[in-house]
Amino acid sequence: MRKLQIEELGRLTLEEYRKAPRYPMRLLLDNVRSRYNVGSLLRSADAFRVERVYLGGFTPAPPHPEIHRSALGAEESVDWEKVERPLPLLQRLKKEGWQVIAVEHTDESQLTWAGEWGEPPWLFILGNELTGVQEELLAVCDRALEIPQYGTKHSLNVAVAGGIILYEAVRRLWERGYRL
Repeated sequence: MRKLQIEELGRLTLEEYRKAPRYPMRLLLDNVRSRYNVGSLLRSADAFRVERVYLGGFTPAPPHPEIHRSALGAEESVDWEKVERPLPLLQRLKKEGWQVIAVEHTDESQLTWAGEWGEPPWLFILGNELTGVQEELLAVCDRALEIPQYGTKHSLNVAVAGGIILYEAVRRLWERGYRL
């Protein structure tokens, strides 16, 4: 076994990436505070070819050195949009047929790998690092997914949670025959 060199990874250029197909999923970052978390989530969105990332509420937006530091340029490849008030966006997307899914512990949340997600396209809401997803947004969600945790903490870093959800989403899409 040997580690692959960067030239062997089949990396797309920025122009190729912008023209490449995307998986039918989007992210809404709901009042995420940390610019590093925003950058990390943009980087994961690039890796999993997310259609779009919405930066909701006071979530910071590029350009910013801290976002760039963790995004490693993904702020240039990923389609993102600043949305001051995410509730009207969610209502519109639901009318367009999007499944709105909170990544949150709720009284109705299902385990990520065991829950029913509904048919894509999927919009995943990732909440604030301290307070999670806003109640007004939870009220319009079709479902909530939780990532099981077995330690003394009952939360993960939002960027880590986002990566887990995107991985599981692509795995489920592959099971349904979606291939890029």
